[in-house]
Amino acid sequence: MADEFKPRDCPACEQPRDTFLLPAYSTDEWRLGSCQNCGFVYLLNPPATSSLVDEFAFEKTYAQQRVRRRSSSRAAAAWIRNLLKSRNRTGSAPVDRLFRSGKVLDVGCGSGHRLSPPVIPFGIEISRKMFEAANQIMQMRGGYCLHASGLDGFNLFDSEFFDGILMHSYLEHEVDALPVLRGAHRCLKPGGIAFVRVPNYASINRRVFGSKWCGFRHPDHVNYFAPASLAEMACKAGFRMEILNRIRLPVDDNIHALLTKSD
Repeated sequence: MADEFKPRDCPACEQPRDTFLLPAYSTDEWRLGSCQNCGFVYLLNPPATSSLVDEFAFEKTYAQQRVRRRSSSRAAAAWIRNLLKSRNRTGSAPVDRLFRSGKVLDVGCGSGHRLSPPVIPFGIEISRKMFEAANQIMQMRGGYCLHASGLDGFNLFDSEFFDGILMHSYLEHEVDALPVLRGAHRCLKPGGIAFVRVPNYASINRRVFGSKWCGFRHPDHVNYFAPASLAEMACKAGFRMEILNRIRLPVDDNIHALLTKSD
């Protein structure tokens, strides 16, 4: 990659401001920076959206990251495993409790297994292989999956079409995060909810493990949210935000948040 490049505009404040490079969290190819205007942390040179269909598809990069994590120290790996076990004991994302009926959209739906009956499932998935699996499952239950980016997918749905939206481990991958949240707001019925789960850049774990933190995944994690930056972006899109895992948030690698569309 060339030494000189033009970083993308900040996805949070949408301003073409100067960005502080974070060399400790960057590689020769992929560069992480912090917006000088609002402080948001993001990948300055994300891969093209078209490459996420096959070359950087989630199922491929996830497998690569598993290999990288095995090379970390045994102590770090044990800490992360114990933390994950503790988090699971206190409850994972309450998807089944949040979405009990109606039409629900799973953005970045993977293979399409996250939503349970009697919900009518819809999905958006950019990975070609995972889209095919999800669409087959969703069509059997009265919905369907779109093979598209998040932003393009939202534009294909009518306003106030969904009762709920699920964005589980998705927004950290989305270059157009704020426009996507605005699309989610448009597609939700009044009073509808969206569940969001993203890595927690503000966690103590990130400070402890530095570049070995499990939330760093180059190049498919392009946004690094803290609770405040996620709340600010949600507000810009028209949502009220509530953090669901507030008690354990300081040592949780993820933020679980509920976004509500005002009536």
